[in-house]
Amino acid sequence: MKIALGVSGGIAAYKAAEIVRLLQDRGVRVQVVMTRAAQEFVRPLTFAALSGEKVITGLFESGSEQPNVDSAVEHISVAQGIDALLVAPATADIVAKFAHGLADNFLTTLYIATKAPVIIAPAMNVNMWEHPATQANLEILRKRGVTIVDPESGYLACGMTGAGRLAANEAIVDAVLRTLNVVQDLAGETVLITAGPTREPIDPVRYLTNRSSGKMGYALADAAARRGAKVILVSGPVALQPPTGVEIVGVETAAEMHDAVMTRRGEATVVIKAAAVADYRPKVVSSQKMKRHAEFALELVPTSDIAAELADRKQGQLLIGFAAETENVLENARQKLLAKGLDAIVANDVSQPGVGFDSDRNAVTIITPTEVLDIPASTKWDVAQKILDTVRKIREQRPAKVRS
Repeated sequence: MKIALGVSGGIAAYKAAEIVRLLQDRGVRVQVVMTRAAQEFVRPLTFAALSGEKVITGLFESGSEQPNVDSAVEHISVAQGIDALLVAPATADIVAKFAHGLADNFLTTLYIATKAPVIIAPAMNVNMWEHPATQANLEILRKRGVTIVDPESGYLACGMTGAGRLAANEAIVDAVLRTLNVVQDLAGETVLITAGPTREPIDPVRYLTNRSSGKMGYALADAAARRGAKVILVSGPVALQPPTGVEIVGVETAAEMHDAVMTRRGEATVVIKAAAVADYRPKVVSSQKMKRHAEFALELVPTSDIAAELADRKQGQLLIGFAAETENVLENARQKLLAKGLDAIVANDVSQPGVGFDSDRNAVTIITPTEVLDIPASTKWDVAQKILDTVRKIREQRPAKVRS
């Protein structure tokens, strides 16, 4: 999910840096658009460093007699690529331009070009805020469906006291999340998620692994963070971008994953075991590359059963497992649910084409001791949301225990 954050020229522009961070903590990507006046208060480099995105400062690239064609139409691509436009702070000038359809800079042009929801947080002198022209402009915007986050009253930078101070950052962020329909129903939870494959070395060159891409676990981590949870993602080796606002703990072998999970389990209120952890590892690992032979037998020994150990040592956490099967899917999943003392298990038939391993889609059945929920083929993001809905439902029925 991505928004554009317009920053206009007022002393409250410095507060926009904290708004960027708060939105990122909730899993929202932010691209900052600055007016020329805003750059007199905060440098673009500040927002670039915070957001990790290009900061847009004008309709055309400077320093060239011939404008760059891409930059000349960038307002259209940005307008089509965002889920919302937030302006904070919004000066009286920007409010007036929005209300009357003036488009003389990138931000005002973006407003005209986007069909995404618009949220503005005005900040200005109390007399400017109370002026009939400003109030009439705000009423025009409200009638168009623009969300206005009204300013607070208090001591203003100009030395006066009254309405006009930029609303609290948390209030602005909450307005954005409501507009985006981002629920924060996992706020207060710490979710420990495992993802990806493990690699069990045979020698310095070779290893045993599986086809897991980690996409399901990463989708779960991203979705949980967006829903307000603190997320710890213990990840095997994958080729995926880490989700925003998620703590990554990188591991390679099953033993390393076991140690990482056991080290962090005490922090978690929910554990979701989405990783495809190797069931076996070579008994002996050669310190040198093994040479080719006509026949070769590799002796394997079991790895630790992380889910079973978590269940044995549970301290009030909810424990959600996965069962990747190719036959008797539901029967095998139910057996695993009961044998390992899980609160729920997500079963999927990985032999089905187009879903499961290394796919962006999945089809699963979520099984609890009292319920079976079939999730037809859909994106892994959508499946992640259904799994987290189950977590929330179980939590409502059985609140987290206070751990000493």
